[in-house]
Amino acid sequence: MQDAHDLGLIIDSRVPLIVIQSHEETRVLDVLMQVSNTRTLPMQVWTATDGLRPMGFSMAEPDGDQLLELEAALLSIKRMRGKGLFVLCDTHGFFTPEHPKLVRLLKDIALQYDNINRTIVLLSHALTLPPELRKHAAEFQLSAPSDEQILSIIREEAMAWSSQNNQQRVKTDKLSLDRIIMHLRGLSPSDIRTLARQFIHSDGAISDHDLPLVSKGKLQLLDMHGVLHYEFSTENFAQVGGLKNLKDWLTKRHQAFLSPAANVDIPKGILLLGVQGSGKSLAAKAVAGLWGLPLLRLDFGSLYNKYYGESEKNLRDSLKLAENMSPCVLWLDEVEKGIAGQSNDDGTSQRVLGSLLTWMAEKKQPVFIVATSNNIANLPPELIRKGRLDEIFFVDLPDEKTRTDIFSIHLAKRKHDPAAFNLTTLAVAADGFSGAEIEQAIVAATYTTLAQQQALHTAELLEELSRTRPIAVVMAEDIAALRSWAQHRTVPAN
Repeated sequence: MQDAHDLGLIIDSRVPLIVIQSHEETRVLDVLMQVSNTRTLPMQVWTATDGLRPMGFSMAEPDGDQLLELEAALLSIKRMRGKGLFVLCDTHGFFTPEHPKLVRLLKDIALQYDNINRTIVLLSHALTLPPELRKHAAEFQLSAPSDEQILSIIREEAMAWSSQNNQQRVKTDKLSLDRIIMHLRGLSPSDIRTLARQFIHSDGAISDHDLPLVSKGKLQLLDMHGVLHYEFSTENFAQVGGLKNLKDWLTKRHQAFLSPAANVDIPKGILLLGVQGSGKSLAAKAVAGLWGLPLLRLDFGSLYNKYYGESEKNLRDSLKLAENMSPCVLWLDEVEKGIAGQSNDDGTSQRVLGSLLTWMAEKKQPVFIVATSNNIANLPPELIRKGRLDEIFFVDLPDEKTRTDIFSIHLAKRKHDPAAFNLTTLAVAADGFSGAEIEQAIVAATYTTLAQQQALHTAELLEELSRTRPIAVVMAEDIAALRSWAQHRTVPAN
Protein backbone atom coordinates (compact mmCIF):
# COMPACT_ATOMS: atom_id res chain seq x y z
CA MET A 1 0.00 0.00 0.00
CA GLN A 2 2.91 2.36 0.70
CA ASP A 3 4.17 1.96 -2.88
CA ALA A 4 0.73 2.83 -4.27
CA HIS A 5 0.55 5.86 -1.98
CA ASP A 6 4.00 7.14 -3.00
CA LEU A 7 3.41 6.54 -6.70
CA GLY A 8 0.03 8.24 -6.43
CA LEU A 9 1.69 11.32 -4.98
CA ILE A 10 3.98 11.53 -8.01
CA ILE A 11 1.01 11.25 -10.37
CA ASP A 12 -0.91 13.86 -8.35
CA SER A 13 2.05 16.22 -8.66
CA ARG A 14 1.33 16.29 -12.42
CA VAL A 15 4.55 14.75 -13.71
CA PRO A 16 3.94 13.67 -17.34
CA LEU A 17 6.61 10.93 -17.49
CA ILE A 18 7.44 8.37 -14.80
CA VAL A 19 10.38 5.98 -15.17
CA ILE A 20 10.26 2.71 -13.23
CA GLN A 21 13.28 0.42 -13.55
CA SER A 22 12.36 -3.01 -12.25
CA HIS A 23 12.41 -6.69 -13.16
CA GLU A 24 9.10 -7.12 -11.30
CA GLU A 25 6.72 -6.14 -14.06
CA THR A 26 3.71 -7.91 -12.55
CA ARG A 27 4.23 -6.30 -9.14
CA VAL A 28 4.62 -2.83 -10.70
CA LEU A 29 1.44 -3.28 -12.75
CA ASP A 30 -0.44 -4.33 -9.60
CA VAL A 31 0.68 -1.14 -7.85
CA LEU A 32 -0.31 0.95 -10.87
CA MET A 33 -3.73 -0.73 -10.92
CA GLN A 34 -4.25 0.30 -7.28
CA VAL A 35 -3.40 3.89 -8.20
CA SER A 36 -5.69 3.73 -11.24
CA ASN A 37 -8.63 2.38 -9.24
CA THR A 38 -8.35 4.83 -6.35
CA ARG A 39 -8.28 7.78 -8.77
CA THR A 40 -10.72 6.37 -11.35
CA LEU A 41 -7.91 6.97 -13.83
CA PRO A 42 -8.22 4.88 -17.04
CA MET A 43 -5.14 2.70 -17.50
CA GLN A 44 -3.73 1.06 -20.63
CA VAL A 45 -0.61 -1.06 -21.10
CA TRP A 46 1.51 -1.39 -24.24
CA THR A 47 3.77 -4.35 -25.03
CA ALA A 48 5.37 -5.34 -28.31
CA THR A 49 3.39 -8.60 -28.29
CA ASP A 50 -0.12 -7.39 -27.35
CA GLY A 51 -0.11 -3.77 -28.47
CA LEU A 52 -2.03 -1.18 -26.44
CA ARG A 53 -4.71 -2.79 -24.29
CA PRO A 54 -6.93 -1.56 -21.42
CA MET A 55 -6.44 -2.74 -17.84
CA GLY A 56 -9.20 -2.70 -15.25
CA PHE A 57 -11.25 0.50 -15.22
CA SER A 58 -10.51 1.97 -18.63
CA MET A 59 -11.81 3.69 -21.70
CA ALA A 60 -13.10 1.86 -24.78
CA GLU A 61 -10.74 -0.88 -25.92
CA PRO A 62 -8.62 0.14 -28.92
CA ASP A 63 -7.86 -2.08 -31.85
CA GLY A 64 -4.74 -3.69 -30.38
CA ASP A 65 -3.72 -5.38 -33.62
CA GLN A 66 -3.17 -1.95 -35.17
CA LEU A 67 -1.04 -0.74 -32.26
CA LEU A 68 1.70 -3.35 -32.00
CA GLU A 69 4.21 -0.80 -33.24
CA LEU A 70 5.25 1.70 -30.56
CA GLU A 71 4.98 4.62 -32.96
CA ALA A 72 1.35 3.75 -33.72
CA ALA A 73 0.59 3.39 -30.02
CA LEU A 74 2.12 6.79 -29.21
CA LEU A 75 0.20 8.43 -32.05
CA SER A 76 -3.01 6.90 -30.68
CA ILE A 77 -2.25 8.17 -27.16
CA LYS A 78 -1.45 11.62 -28.52
CA ARG A 79 -4.81 11.83 -30.31
CA MET A 80 -6.86 10.75 -27.27
CA ARG A 81 -8.80 13.58 -25.70
CA GLY A 82 -9.36 12.08 -22.26
CA LYS A 83 -7.06 11.69 -19.26
CA GLY A 84 -5.34 8.37 -18.71
CA LEU A 85 -2.43 6.36 -17.34
CA PHE A 86 -0.40 4.66 -20.07
CA VAL A 87 2.26 2.06 -19.21
CA LEU A 88 4.84 1.30 -21.91
CA CYS A 89 6.76 -1.90 -21.16
CA ASP A 90 10.29 -2.74 -22.32
CA THR A 91 10.92 0.49 -24.20
CA HIS A 92 14.59 0.74 -23.16
CA GLY A 93 15.73 0.31 -26.76
CA PHE A 94 13.31 2.85 -28.28
CA PHE A 95 13.78 6.25 -26.67
CA THR A 96 17.31 6.84 -27.87
CA PRO A 97 18.93 9.28 -30.35
CA GLU A 98 18.60 6.53 -32.95
CA HIS A 99 14.79 6.90 -32.77
CA PRO A 100 14.24 10.69 -32.91
CA LYS A 101 10.60 10.42 -34.02
CA LEU A 102 9.63 8.30 -31.01
CA VAL A 103 11.44 10.70 -28.70
CA ARG A 104 9.56 13.61 -30.28
CA LEU A 105 6.19 11.87 -29.96
CA LEU A 106 6.78 11.23 -26.27
CA LYS A 107 7.87 14.84 -25.79
CA ASP A 108 4.72 16.07 -27.59
CA ILE A 109 2.53 14.11 -25.16
CA ALA A 110 4.50 15.45 -22.19
CA LEU A 111 4.20 19.05 -23.40
CA GLN A 112 0.42 18.69 -23.79
CA TYR A 113 -0.01 17.51 -20.20
CA ASP A 114 -1.41 20.81 -18.91
CA ASN A 115 -4.30 20.50 -21.39
CA ILE A 116 -4.82 16.73 -21.20
CA ASN A 117 -3.23 14.96 -18.23
CA ARG A 118 -2.02 11.79 -19.86
CA THR A 119 0.64 10.21 -17.65
CA ILE A 120 3.15 7.94 -19.37
CA VAL A 121 4.92 5.27 -17.29
CA LEU A 122 8.05 3.76 -18.85
CA LEU A 123 8.55 0.34 -17.28
CA SER A 124 11.72 -1.60 -18.03
CA HIS A 125 14.57 -3.47 -16.33
CA ALA A 126 16.90 -0.57 -17.26
CA LEU A 127 16.17 2.67 -19.04
CA THR A 128 18.05 5.93 -19.62
CA LEU A 129 16.10 8.83 -21.06
CA PRO A 130 17.66 11.23 -23.58
CA PRO A 131 18.34 14.74 -22.21
CA GLU A 132 15.31 16.35 -23.88
CA LEU A 133 12.94 14.07 -21.92
CA ARG A 134 14.62 14.06 -18.51
CA LYS A 135 13.23 17.42 -17.37
CA HIS A 136 9.68 16.10 -17.86
CA ALA A 137 10.27 12.85 -15.94
CA ALA A 138 10.42 11.49 -12.41
CA GLU A 139 11.80 8.16 -11.24
CA PHE A 140 10.05 5.72 -8.93
CA GLN A 141 11.40 2.60 -7.24
CA LEU A 142 9.47 -0.14 -5.49
CA SER A 143 10.21 -0.45 -1.81
CA ALA A 144 12.05 -3.49 -0.49
CA PRO A 145 10.11 -5.90 1.76
CA SER A 146 10.41 -5.33 5.51
CA ASP A 147 11.90 -7.92 7.86
CA GLU A 148 8.38 -8.96 8.84
CA GLN A 149 7.44 -9.52 5.19
CA ILE A 150 10.64 -11.51 4.59
CA LEU A 151 9.87 -13.69 7.61
CA SER A 152 6.32 -14.23 6.35
CA ILE A 153 7.62 -15.47 2.97
CA ILE A 154 10.09 -17.83 4.68
CA ARG A 155 7.29 -19.21 6.86
CA GLU A 156 5.11 -19.80 3.81
CA GLU A 157 7.90 -21.76 2.11
CA ALA A 158 8.61 -23.68 5.33
CA MET A 159 4.94 -24.67 5.55
CA ALA A 160 4.97 -25.74 1.89
CA TRP A 161 8.03 -27.93 2.52
CA SER A 162 6.42 -29.38 5.63
CA SER A 163 3.22 -30.33 3.76
CA GLN A 164 5.32 -32.16 1.15
CA ASN A 165 7.36 -34.05 3.77
CA ASN A 166 4.85 -35.70 6.11
CA GLN A 167 4.41 -32.56 8.23
CA GLN A 168 8.04 -32.48 9.35
CA ARG A 169 9.06 -29.19 10.90
CA VAL A 170 11.80 -27.11 9.32
CA LYS A 171 14.71 -26.98 11.76
CA THR A 172 16.11 -23.58 12.67
CA ASP A 173 17.05 -21.30 15.53
CA LYS A 174 16.37 -17.61 16.09
CA LEU A 175 19.97 -16.47 15.54
CA SER A 176 20.27 -18.28 12.19
CA LEU A 177 16.83 -17.09 11.08
CA ASP A 178 17.67 -13.47 11.96
CA ARG A 179 20.93 -13.67 9.98
CA ILE A 180 19.16 -15.17 6.96
CA ILE A 181 16.57 -12.36 7.06
CA MET A 182 19.38 -9.80 7.29
CA HIS A 183 21.05 -11.25 4.18
CA LEU A 184 17.76 -11.29 2.23
CA ARG A 185 17.12 -7.58 2.66
CA GLY A 186 16.96 -5.57 -0.55
CA LEU A 187 15.52 -8.37 -2.69
CA SER A 188 12.08 -8.47 -4.26
CA PRO A 189 9.39 -10.76 -2.78
CA SER A 190 9.68 -13.19 -5.71
CA ASP A 191 13.48 -13.37 -5.38
CA ILE A 192 13.20 -13.90 -1.62
CA ARG A 193 10.76 -16.73 -2.24
CA THR A 194 13.08 -18.33 -4.81
CA LEU A 195 16.06 -18.31 -2.43
CA ALA A 196 13.97 -19.42 0.57
CA ARG A 197 12.68 -22.35 -1.44
CA GLN A 198 16.25 -23.32 -2.37
CA PHE A 199 17.78 -23.33 1.11
CA ILE A 200 14.75 -24.91 2.80
CA HIS A 201 14.30 -27.67 0.24
CA SER A 202 18.03 -28.51 0.21
CA ASP A 203 18.00 -30.01 3.73
CA GLY A 204 14.77 -29.06 5.49
CA ALA A 205 16.61 -26.63 7.75
CA ILE A 206 17.52 -22.95 8.07
CA SER A 207 21.03 -22.51 9.42
CA ASP A 208 24.25 -20.50 9.04
CA HIS A 209 25.34 -23.05 6.41
CA ASP A 210 22.76 -21.45 4.10
CA LEU A 211 24.39 -18.00 4.21
CA PRO A 212 26.87 -18.58 1.33
CA LEU A 213 24.03 -19.90 -0.85
CA VAL A 214 21.89 -16.86 -0.01
CA SER A 215 24.70 -14.37 -0.65
CA LYS A 216 25.72 -15.94 -3.95
CA GLY A 217 22.11 -16.22 -5.12
CA LYS A 218 21.41 -12.63 -4.10
CA LEU A 219 24.37 -11.34 -6.12
CA GLN A 220 23.29 -13.35 -9.18
CA LEU A 221 19.72 -12.07 -8.92
CA LEU A 222 20.89 -8.46 -8.60
CA ASP A 223 23.19 -9.03 -11.63
CA MET A 224 26.39 -6.95 -11.72
CA HIS A 225 27.88 -8.12 -15.05
CA GLY A 226 31.30 -9.06 -13.70
CA VAL A 227 32.23 -5.75 -12.03
CA LEU A 228 31.45 -6.94 -8.50
CA HIS A 229 32.50 -10.45 -7.48
CA TYR A 230 31.28 -12.59 -4.61
CA GLU A 231 34.19 -14.13 -2.70
CA PHE A 232 33.52 -17.58 -1.29
CA SER A 233 36.84 -18.09 0.48
CA THR A 234 36.24 -15.75 3.40
CA GLU A 235 38.93 -17.35 5.51
CA ASN A 236 38.31 -17.90 9.17
CA PHE A 237 40.32 -15.37 11.14
CA ALA A 238 42.11 -18.25 12.87
CA GLN A 239 43.74 -18.94 9.51
CA VAL A 240 45.51 -15.57 9.51
CA GLY A 241 48.85 -15.51 11.30
CA GLY A 242 49.57 -12.45 13.43
CA LEU A 243 47.63 -9.20 12.89
CA LYS A 244 46.77 -9.05 16.61
CA ASN A 245 46.02 -5.30 16.67
CA LEU A 246 43.78 -5.56 13.63
CA LYS A 247 41.88 -8.52 15.09
CA ASP A 248 41.32 -6.69 18.38
CA TRP A 249 40.15 -3.55 16.55
CA LEU A 250 37.63 -5.50 14.48
CA THR A 251 36.36 -7.53 17.43
CA LYS A 252 35.52 -4.35 19.35
CA ARG A 253 33.49 -2.98 16.41
CA HIS A 254 31.65 -6.15 15.40
CA GLN A 255 28.51 -5.50 17.45
CA ALA A 256 28.45 -1.79 16.58
CA PHE A 257 28.42 -2.65 12.86
CA LEU A 258 25.74 -5.36 12.91
CA SER A 259 23.48 -3.89 15.61
CA PRO A 260 24.31 -0.19 15.93
CA ALA A 261 22.98 1.75 18.88
CA ALA A 262 21.35 5.14 18.35
CA ASN A 263 24.34 6.97 19.85
CA VAL A 264 27.07 4.90 18.12
CA ASP A 265 28.41 5.58 14.64
CA ILE A 266 28.59 2.61 12.27
CA PRO A 267 32.22 1.69 11.45
CA LYS A 268 33.08 2.89 7.93
CA GLY A 269 36.11 0.84 6.94
CA ILE A 270 39.88 0.47 6.99
CA LEU A 271 42.87 0.77 4.69
CA LEU A 272 45.43 -2.03 4.78
CA LEU A 273 48.79 -0.75 3.61
CA GLY A 274 51.73 -3.08 3.36
CA VAL A 275 54.35 -5.08 1.56
CA GLN A 276 53.26 -7.32 -1.31
CA GLY A 277 52.42 -10.81 -0.09
CA SER A 278 52.20 -9.78 3.56
CA GLY A 279 48.62 -10.99 3.93
CA LYS A 280 46.48 -7.94 3.15
CA SER A 281 44.14 -9.83 0.82
CA LEU A 282 43.79 -12.70 3.28
CA ALA A 283 43.03 -10.21 6.04
CA ALA A 284 40.31 -8.61 3.88
CA LYS A 285 38.69 -12.01 3.44
CA ALA A 286 39.07 -12.71 7.12
CA VAL A 287 37.12 -9.56 8.09
CA ALA A 288 34.07 -10.97 6.32
CA GLY A 289 34.70 -14.39 7.84
CA LEU A 290 34.99 -12.98 11.35
CA TRP A 291 31.80 -10.94 11.05
CA GLY A 292 29.89 -13.63 9.12
CA LEU A 293 29.16 -11.27 6.21
CA PRO A 294 29.29 -11.65 2.42
CA LEU A 295 32.49 -10.32 0.84
CA LEU A 296 32.25 -8.40 -2.43
CA ARG A 297 35.38 -7.57 -4.40
CA LEU A 298 35.27 -4.59 -6.74
CA ASP A 299 37.15 -5.35 -9.97
CA PHE A 300 38.61 -2.05 -11.14
CA GLY A 301 39.71 -3.68 -14.40
CA SER A 302 36.10 -4.44 -15.36
CA LEU A 303 34.93 -1.11 -13.98
CA TYR A 304 36.62 1.03 -16.60
CA ASN A 305 34.93 1.48 -19.96
CA LYS A 306 36.16 3.29 -23.06
CA TYR A 307 32.90 5.26 -23.43
CA TYR A 308 32.61 8.61 -21.66
CA GLY A 309 30.71 8.38 -18.40
CA GLU A 310 30.33 4.59 -18.43
CA SER A 311 33.09 4.00 -15.86
CA GLU A 312 31.42 6.30 -13.35
CA LYS A 313 28.06 4.64 -14.03
CA ASN A 314 29.62 1.20 -13.48
CA LEU A 315 30.97 2.39 -10.14
CA ARG A 316 27.62 3.88 -9.07
CA ASP A 317 25.84 0.65 -10.03
CA SER A 318 28.43 -1.39 -8.13
CA LEU A 319 28.07 0.71 -4.99
CA LYS A 320 24.28 0.56 -5.23
CA LEU A 321 24.50 -3.22 -5.45
CA ALA A 322 26.80 -3.30 -2.41
CA GLU A 323 24.14 -1.34 -0.52
CA ASN A 324 21.50 -3.84 -1.63
CA MET A 325 23.77 -6.65 -0.39
CA SER A 326 24.28 -4.95 2.98
CA PRO A 327 25.33 -5.75 5.57
CA CYS A 328 28.48 -6.75 3.74
CA VAL A 329 32.20 -6.14 3.36
CA LEU A 330 33.31 -4.32 0.19
CA TRP A 331 36.91 -5.13 -0.74
CA LEU A 332 38.74 -2.55 -2.87
CA ASP A 333 41.82 -4.56 -3.81
CA GLU A 334 44.92 -2.54 -4.79
CA VAL A 335 42.77 0.56 -4.71
CA GLU A 336 45.56 2.81 -5.98
CA LYS A 337 45.36 1.14 -9.40
CA GLY A 338 41.73 2.16 -9.78
CA ILE A 339 41.83 5.78 -8.69
CA ALA A 340 45.40 6.97 -9.21
CA GLY A 341 45.15 9.61 -11.93
CA GLN A 342 46.72 8.89 -15.31
CA SER A 343 47.71 11.62 -17.72
CA ASN A 344 46.00 9.89 -20.63
CA ASP A 345 42.65 8.86 -19.14
CA ASP A 346 40.78 12.14 -19.88
CA GLY A 347 40.07 12.61 -16.18
CA THR A 348 38.14 9.34 -15.81
CA SER A 349 40.02 8.23 -12.71
CA GLN A 350 39.36 11.59 -11.05
CA ARG A 351 35.63 11.33 -11.78
CA VAL A 352 35.63 7.77 -10.45
CA LEU A 353 37.41 9.00 -7.31
CA GLY A 354 34.86 11.78 -6.91
CA SER A 355 31.95 9.35 -7.16
CA LEU A 356 33.60 7.01 -4.64
CA LEU A 357 34.29 9.80 -2.13
CA THR A 358 30.72 11.14 -2.40
CA TRP A 359 29.30 7.69 -1.74
CA MET A 360 31.63 7.10 1.21
CA ALA A 361 30.51 10.38 2.77
CA GLU A 362 26.78 9.86 2.20
CA LYS A 363 26.17 6.10 2.48
CA LYS A 364 23.67 5.04 5.12
CA GLN A 365 23.69 1.28 4.61
CA PRO A 366 26.10 -0.96 6.59
CA VAL A 367 28.80 -1.54 3.96
CA PHE A 368 32.22 -1.94 5.56
CA ILE A 369 35.07 -0.97 3.24
CA VAL A 370 38.39 -2.83 3.26
CA ALA A 371 40.80 -1.12 0.90
CA THR A 372 44.22 -2.66 0.30
CA SER A 373 47.22 -0.89 -1.16
CA ASN A 374 50.91 -1.52 -1.82
CA ASN A 375 51.86 2.08 -2.57
CA ILE A 376 50.66 4.93 -0.39
CA ALA A 377 52.30 7.49 -2.69
CA ASN A 378 49.67 6.86 -5.37
CA LEU A 379 46.70 7.32 -3.06
CA PRO A 380 44.96 10.72 -3.04
CA PRO A 381 44.96 12.41 0.40
CA GLU A 382 41.19 12.93 0.32
CA LEU A 383 40.67 9.15 0.38
CA ILE A 384 42.90 8.36 3.37
CA ARG A 385 41.97 11.24 5.65
CA LYS A 386 40.09 10.50 8.86
CA GLY A 387 36.35 10.45 8.31
CA ARG A 388 36.50 8.62 4.99
CA LEU A 389 37.93 5.52 6.64
CA ASP A 390 38.28 4.76 10.33
CA GLU A 391 41.90 3.64 10.43
CA ILE A 392 45.01 2.86 8.38
CA PHE A 393 46.79 -0.35 9.34
CA PHE A 394 50.31 -1.21 8.23
CA VAL A 395 50.78 -4.90 7.45
CA ASP A 396 54.52 -5.53 7.70
CA LEU A 397 56.48 -8.66 6.91
CA PRO A 398 55.76 -11.26 9.62
CA ASP A 399 57.91 -11.49 12.74
CA GLU A 400 59.38 -14.77 13.96
CA LYS A 401 56.35 -15.85 15.99
CA THR A 402 53.99 -15.03 13.13
CA ARG A 403 56.21 -16.93 10.68
CA THR A 404 55.97 -19.94 13.01
CA ASP A 405 52.16 -19.67 12.90
CA ILE A 406 52.19 -19.32 9.10
CA PHE A 407 54.30 -22.48 8.69
CA SER A 408 51.93 -24.36 11.00
CA ILE A 409 48.82 -23.12 9.17
CA HIS A 410 50.03 -23.99 5.66
CA LEU A 411 51.51 -27.36 6.63
CA ALA A 412 48.24 -28.36 8.32
CA LYS A 413 46.30 -27.09 5.29
CA ARG A 414 48.21 -29.64 3.17
CA LYS A 415 47.59 -32.51 5.62
CA HIS A 416 51.05 -32.41 7.24
CA ASP A 417 51.46 -32.62 11.01
CA PRO A 418 53.15 -29.36 12.08
CA ALA A 419 54.52 -31.12 15.17
CA ALA A 420 56.71 -33.26 12.87
CA PHE A 421 58.64 -30.17 11.74
CA ASN A 422 61.11 -27.90 13.53
CA LEU A 423 58.98 -24.79 13.20
CA THR A 424 61.38 -22.58 15.20
CA THR A 425 64.29 -23.38 12.87
CA LEU A 426 62.10 -22.80 9.83
CA ALA A 427 60.86 -19.45 11.17
CA VAL A 428 64.41 -18.24 11.76
CA ALA A 429 65.49 -19.35 8.28
CA ALA A 430 62.52 -17.53 6.75
CA ASP A 431 63.52 -14.13 8.18
CA GLY A 432 62.37 -11.47 5.70
CA PHE A 433 59.88 -13.79 3.95
CA SER A 434 56.30 -12.77 3.42
CA GLY A 435 53.44 -15.13 4.18
CA ALA A 436 52.94 -15.77 0.47
CA GLU A 437 56.63 -16.64 0.05
CA ILE A 438 56.52 -19.07 2.97
CA GLU A 439 53.49 -20.78 1.46
CA GLN A 440 55.19 -21.00 -1.93
CA ALA A 441 58.30 -22.52 -0.34
CA ILE A 442 56.12 -25.25 1.16
CA VAL A 443 54.47 -25.86 -2.23
CA ALA A 444 57.82 -26.04 -4.06
CA ALA A 445 59.37 -28.37 -1.47
CA THR A 446 56.32 -30.62 -1.71
CA TYR A 447 56.79 -30.94 -5.49
CA THR A 448 60.44 -31.85 -4.97
CA THR A 449 59.75 -34.57 -2.40
CA LEU A 450 56.92 -36.00 -4.49
CA ALA A 451 59.26 -36.31 -7.47
CA GLN A 452 61.77 -38.08 -5.22
CA GLN A 453 58.99 -40.21 -3.68
CA GLN A 454 59.94 -39.02 -0.23
CA ALA A 455 58.02 -37.52 2.66
CA LEU A 456 58.30 -33.81 3.34
CA HIS A 457 60.70 -32.95 6.18
CA THR A 458 62.27 -29.86 7.70
CA ALA A 459 65.47 -30.32 5.67
CA GLU A 460 63.65 -30.04 2.33
CA LEU A 461 61.91 -26.85 3.47
CA LEU A 462 65.18 -25.33 4.66
CA GLU A 463 66.77 -26.15 1.31
CA GLU A 464 63.92 -24.48 -0.56
CA LEU A 465 64.13 -21.40 1.66
CA SER A 466 67.85 -21.08 0.96
CA ARG A 467 67.17 -21.01 -2.79
CA THR A 468 64.57 -18.22 -2.52
CA ARG A 469 65.35 -14.54 -2.64
CA PRO A 470 62.47 -12.94 -0.70
CA ILE A 471 60.91 -9.60 -1.58
CA ALA A 472 62.66 -8.08 1.45
CA VAL A 473 65.93 -8.58 -0.45
CA VAL A 474 64.74 -7.91 -3.99
CA MET A 475 62.96 -4.67 -3.08
CA ALA A 476 64.86 -3.71 0.06
CA GLU A 477 64.96 0.02 -0.70
CA ASP A 478 61.24 0.28 -1.49
CA ILE A 479 60.26 -1.64 1.64
CA ALA A 480 62.52 0.53 3.79
CA ALA A 481 60.88 3.68 2.40
CA LEU A 482 57.39 2.26 2.98
CA ARG A 483 58.23 1.34 6.58
CA SER A 484 59.68 4.77 7.20
CA TRP A 485 56.51 6.48 5.92
CA ALA A 486 54.20 4.19 7.93
CA GLN A 487 56.13 4.38 11.21
CA HIS A 488 54.36 7.44 12.64
CA ARG A 489 51.35 7.61 10.30
CA THR A 490 49.68 4.22 10.65
CA VAL A 491 48.71 1.62 13.24
CA PRO A 492 50.72 -1.64 13.17
CA ALA A 493 48.41 -4.51 12.26
CA ASN A 494 50.46 -6.94 14.32
